[in-house]
Amino acid sequence: KYPEDTAGSIMTTEFVRLKENMTVQEAFQLIRKVAIDKETIYTCYVTDVRNHLIGMVTVKYLLLSPYEALIKDIMQDNVISVQTLCDKEEVAATISKYDVLALPVVDDEKRLVGIVTVDDAIDVIQDETEEDFAKMNAMAPVETPYLRTSVWALWRSRILWLLLLMVSATFTGMIISSFEDALKVQVVLTAFIPMLMDTGGNSGSQASVTVIRAISLGEVEFSDIMRVVWKEIRVALLCGISLAVVTFGKIFLVDKLLMQKPITVPIALVVCLTLCITVLCAKLLGCTLPMIAAKLNFDPAVMASPFITTIVDAVSLLVYFAFASTLLKL
Repeated sequence: KYPEDTAGSIMTTEFVRLKENMTVQEAFQLIRKVAIDKETIYTCYVTDVRNHLIGMVTVKYLLLSPYEALIKDIMQDNVISVQTLCDKEEVAATISKYDVLALPVVDDEKRLVGIVTVDDAIDVIQDETEEDFAKMNAMAPVETPYLRTSVWALWRSRILWLLLLMVSATFTGMIISSFEDALKVQVVLTAFIPMLMDTGGNSGSQASVTVIRAISLGEVEFSDIMRVVWKEIRVALLCGISLAVVTFGKIFLVDKLLMQKPITVPIALVVCLTLCITVLCAKLLGCTLPMIAAKLNFDPAVMASPFITTIVDAVSLLVYFAFASTLLKL
């Protein structure tokens, strides 16, 4: 009766319900009577006469308490719960965060209607991980095992993303075509295009995967976007400068001396500056796009490697040719 992917759709109603005026002895009698039909008996939940959740107590604590003690005197009244329409991924994250074996589910009136156990949470985490893994690699999720999945099903899961990325990649082709005259003057610039595009894509992927993981674990929210951006800017500057220094040496040692390419200092400077700016732009895009997607209620995993790489490729080419046109007077 509950929407798919909500706490209500994965909860079980087989749990032990105690009343606050019960004694420990009465609680044990009830547990022995109903235990055979319950999902778990280790954690028992306490409700009032209207079934509102007011507390919980573990069997371990019951064993350590006197038989005549009242449940309301020994129960824990600060109980973490979720609502029936709460997203099941959030439920699983809550169970993981608080290290509980089960999480009570309440309705809009705070009445206890079920529990989500840790084994259900593990299933949710596994399903969500497989789904995110597929999206991060430009595929639609497939439910069946690989060897049991038909060729047509795999084709359907991949072709749409491939078509989308292929069409979006035409922008990089358009950028290169618009600078054909500049490349004819300095043909050697062409040799560095793959390196710049790959480095930018890899940098963006690192940032996006890191932020997507932080979002899924509840470590960052959209309100933290400026803190994330500031952190990634500093990381990008360190990475960009390090890569530029190594690239500058590689250009003269490998490209100029060993491969005998017509490399000049201005050309090396163009490549190194482009590398720094590309890494900076890539990491900024990689950290902000997943957070914006999550804010708009889209799956942030969509903004992973393939999508980020396609955008960064276009950005790196624009930066590259802008520096080349300015410094080399093309």
